[in-house]
Amino acid sequence: MADEVVLLDFWASMFGMRVRIALAEKGIKYEYKEQDVFNKGPQLLETNPIHKKVPVLIHNGKPVCESLIIVQYIDEVWKDKSPLLPSDPYQRAHAKFWADFVDKKVYEASKRVWTSTKGEEREAAKKDYFETFKILEGELGDKPYFGGETFGFVDLSLIPFYSWFYAIETFGEFNLEAECPKIIAWAKRCLHKEMVAKTLQDEKKVYELVGQLRKLQGLE
Repeated sequence: MADEVVLLDFWASMFGMRVRIALAEKGIKYEYKEQDVFNKGPQLLETNPIHKKVPVLIHNGKPVCESLIIVQYIDEVWKDKSPLLPSDPYQRAHAKFWADFVDKKVYEASKRVWTSTKGEEREAAKKDYFETFKILEGELGDKPYFGGETFGFVDLSLIPFYSWFYAIETFGEFNLEAECPKIIAWAKRCLHKEMVAKTLQDEKKVYELVGQLRKLQGLE
């Protein structure tokens, strides 16, 4: 019997983009169901009752939540093609550490910039944002990808944020490439992969969305 795979997602979600890249990399056919994250529907609330967030992968009727957990699940279930995590236990642990760093630091640092107002608050948010990416540049070093010569788990965890760079730079009034050139060079390298280029969303559309979110929060 063929696997039934459904993805509940929101087009601009950097977390959802991770799952879409993983599914594309594995060549898995699935049904995509766009969710209204501002007016959450019953299927999303039923399949992720704890966090009530996208993405949710439903595999043969069983939901899996949280993007990094979903990606690991995909890698374990469809293990015959394009491994996303290293086979070596230490390297796996190392990759999971840095993916967790992206989850905990990059998202919050990004949000602080685009939700900040002028003045000291924005300057503090920008400082934190640059420091976060400089740490990642240190981990990347001179390697083409975070795991070495091939695109892997940490790259997949971070690259969806590229879709949000333009919005964050515009509202934060800075240029990330001037501060962290290695990160931008790495991102452009990732974009040479067809499944990455096809999955990442239009930066101008993300910018429009962020503008709408700022207005909803009374920041505009």
